[in-house]
Parts: sequence; C-alpha cells; structure tokens
Amino acid sequence: MMILLAVAMALTFTAPDVDETARELLDASGAPGAAVAVMNDQTIRIGVAGSRINGRDIPVEPDDLWHMGSNTKAMTATLVARLVEQGAARWDMTVGEVLEGRGLDIHADLAAADFVALLSHRSGMSANAGPLTAIRLAGTDAGRDAGADRLVYARAVLGSPGGEVGAFLYSNAGYVVAALMVEYLTGESYEALMAREVFEPLGMESAGWGPPGVQGRADQPRGHRPGFLGLSAVEPGAMADNPPAMNPAGRAHMTMTDLLRFLEIHRMGAAGEETGYLSAASFERLHTPNGTYALGWGVRADGSLVHSGSNTMWLVSMRVDPATGHVAAAGVNDGRLDRVSGPVNEALSALAAVEQARP
Repeated sequence: MMILLAVAMALTFTAPDVDETARELLDASGAPGAAVAVMNDQTIRIGVAGSRINGRDIPVEPDDLWHMGSNTKAMTATLVARLVEQGAARWDMTVGEVLEGRGLDIHADLAAADFVALLSHRSGMSANAGPLTAIRLAGTDAGRDAGADRLVYARAVLGSPGGEVGAFLYSNAGYVVAALMVEYLTGESYEALMAREVFEPLGMESAGWGPPGVQGRADQPRGHRPGFLGLSAVEPGAMADNPPAMNPAGRAHMTMTDLLRFLEIHRMGAAGEETGYLSAASFERLHTPNGTYALGWGVRADGSLVHSGSNTMWLVSMRVDPATGHVAAAGVNDGRLDRVSGPVNEALSALAAVEQARP
C-alpha cells in the first residue's frame, strides 16, 4: 500500500510553460534531449524537448526514464532513516560496530565513523575505491552480485582514510559502505530494502538501477559522452554506468514524475507537514546541514534542499523549496558538465519563477 496516496495520484500533464523551459534548456545546453518537471499543489507538470539519441528523430517523452546519478544519495539516506525508525539501525552506529569481523582491514579512524558521518561526507573516507576496483567490479546489474561486490569495494576503501575525519570530502565510498552496513544489519540486499522502504511506499513504480532501456531498441533516452566524431550515445551495458556495487551512491533511474514524488515527501517533511512516512525528527536529521551539506542534500541559504547527479553521461538536478511549496527537477542526457551544468541550473530557476507567478 502506498503511503503517500495524494502524491501517487497527482495529475501529470505537459503544459506550454514547462515545454518552453525544456526547449530553452535544450538550446542553451546543446544536449540531445532535455526534461524539466515541477510540482505544486499536487499538480505535476512535465516538459520535454529534443531526442533520446543524438542525431536520431526519436523524441524524448514525458514518461521516459532518467539516470539520477548522485541524486540517489538522498534516497539512500532516506532508507537509513526508515531503518532507524524501525529499530534496525541507529544514527550513531559505527563502521566498526557493524563490519568488524567481516574479513575487512578497517583503519581505526574509519571504524569510528557512524551513519551521520558517512552520509554527510565527513567520515574521512576516500571519494572512490579507485580505477582498478572499478574495472574489477564493472558489469551490468543482471550480471553482477551487487551485495557481494560491495564487500570487495569496502575492502578497497576501509584500509586507510582519504582525508581528515570530520572535514567535508565528497565520498561515493561512504554511501557504498553505509549500504553494506544496512545489508549486514537487516540480512537483506540494499536494492530490496530500497524497493520496500522507499520506492514502493512513495509510488515510484518506474525506479530501477543502472542505465535505462534495452540495447538496440531506442526505447529510452541514452546517456551521451564526447567522442572522436562528436557526441556519442552509450548503449545500456557495463560501459554505460559505474559498477552495480555503487547503486547506493548514484545509479538509480526513474521518470521525472517519480522523482517529484520523492521530492514532495521531503518538501512536506521540511515544511512540518504530517506525511505518515517519516517522523518530524527524522526529516530534521536528514535536512539539517553540517556546513552546507546535510544527509544526501545540499542546503542553500534560503533553506531549499538541492542536489545534482551525473555518471558523466547524464545530468539531473533537483530542488525542494519548502518556502514556496514547490519541488522541481531538470535534466539532460549529456555528461559534458562544463557545458550543461549552467543551463540545467538556470532551468530550475526558471521553473521556480513560473511557479511563483502562477495564480
């Protein structure tokens, strides 16, 4: 049964204002395809422009799947909050408390890191496991055992710190280790837990892992990267994403509508509204920053929650604005961050202006 029934049944449609914003994003970024999405007063508006695949006349559709990249981190942190409320975990539970005796060589500084430190990028852990581990664990979700691979990944990062404990160091590795901890605590895979505790309760029926679509079918947008002959589409497969072990740090995909459903529950929580999904204390824990970063969220001076995600072939940015009551996202199927980041952020600002001007 879906907890957030009002959001799950929200009206979704395209509208001239958001379609124009999508076209402006497409023109400004030079990406093959673009999508923007905004939700206010339980109404979802989706705007799309361009093509799923560069150079081919296959239009982006409003219900297409988009790769979330590091926006997945907010979802992983939400999962931990659910498990804490159920008594399966504690925020102050440490790496050493859970993973000692699992055949891992854990540095003392990293053994002391708890869920809060891991999810706020202040554990001292390295940013990533390194290229050799990435090559070793490369593959598809169907072809790899992501849980077993996370143990291998953890072995590569827990032996020594990558930075000063307590200082901010953006770390995909911290999220992978946090997911490994919840797997040992619950006896269930991270992916199964996410389905049960996040995707299903919030009505995020399209959510899945890795590059969307099926090879050769052009059934979903493709991520793109620069090549010798220009911008090249990357077909779904091992070369189209990070290793499946990194699902907790940045490999979710979903429709823009389902992303808005996730954002809306956080807007409600940030605004102090009753959700029936998480307590006010849990939302406060997730949204309270240490500096400018909370647990899976950047926090702006105006109190809005933000994040962006890219696996170097896509970019999606998201925003939750409790003050104005709207949530929004914008994305392109293009990983040239130096070229597309500015236009994506400008599209988010344009969506905010549209909502504020709406009667």
